[in-house]
Amino acid sequence: MSDLSAPQVLKVVDAFDLDDELRSILRPGEMVRDDQGRRHRLPRYFYEIASHEVAMQTRLSQNFSLNEFILVDLKEAPRLQQYPRYVPCAVRTLAFYLQQFRAMIGLSVHIAVNGAYRSPAHKLSQHATPHMWGTAADFYRVGNNILKTKELIEKYNDAAEDLSADVTVLPYGPVPGKNADDHVHFDLGYITVVPREISEDRMEQPQESRPRFAFEERRRKDRRSPESEEVPTK
Repeated sequence: MSDLSAPQVLKVVDAFDLDDELRSILRPGEMVRDDQGRRHRLPRYFYEIASHEVAMQTRLSQNFSLNEFILVDLKEAPRLQQYPRYVPCAVRTLAFYLQQFRAMIGLSVHIAVNGAYRSPAHKLSQHATPHMWGTAADFYRVGNNILKTKELIEKYNDAAEDLSADVTVLPYGPVPGKNADDHVHFDLGYITVVPREISEDRMEQPQESRPRFAFEERRRKDRRSPESEEVPTK
């Protein structure tokens, strides 16, 4: 029997190494515009989540499991409703800040379905938002409080902004739009994480013929044969 308390190690993947369908959904490295016309480069490095069990068992922080950040309904691309699934590596940063927020208010935080990571193919992804980077979360419930009044939403908006200057929120608005929301929108901006497993000098240009996880194979080869390393000429 497996030990459910054992930490789960998530595989890091370069989305350029995924199959054609996944690359077309995740669009790694593409520039997209936000609702103000500013351009942002989509994330390239993702955690691969092998199964629902792994998502449930993997804790990104003390009180937040990975599963909470990938809950979607039929608005998400069908391929991303199946396992293995993929989430940008910056999701750990979001989990860290949400953990601090939870500790600050002393209540549990319930992330909504479609409230955390959304791929560029998600039907709610009309323009670039930090949800596509895995660095924003929407929630309608804090503890036993359903956030359906202006007073409650502004209360937790204020708490989120007091937590850190890194956190931004949208003001209350009964009709959700680009400048207001009917829930708490906890937003860290467009954060891109390059995991330590990645050697960016080697991976600057994607190679379509490269086998999946080639960077791992290359690093192992380099450790075995350090003398084979080519030194680039200036």
